[in-house]
Amino acid sequence: MPGEGSLRDRTHNTSAQHRSTDTSAAAQRLRLLAHLRHEAIDTITARRDLNIMMPAARVKELREGGHNIQTMRVDRYDDQGRKHSRVAVYSLIGVTS
Repeated sequence: MPGEGSLRDRTHNTSAQHRSTDTSAAAQRLRLLAHLRHEAIDTITARRDLNIMMPAARVKELREGGHNIQTMRVDRYDDQGRKHSRVAVYSLIGVTS
């Protein structure tokens, strides 16, 4: 059928694409937790790289789910070179990779 392949290409997401584009809170929590299992992340990076607009809310939900997440405050620069004071950096405590 003409155009069938292009329709499928537009509507079919690979699991990697779906994980990064799913904006549901549950998907954001999964992305954040997966990242935290390997390394800490700051608010600016979580927004940019993980597509999480409100990282603090997702961290709160993960904490409510029993995850021990530590917050440290640091100065960071955004992609435009603007300095932000007291940016949250989140670390998962007590988990081995």
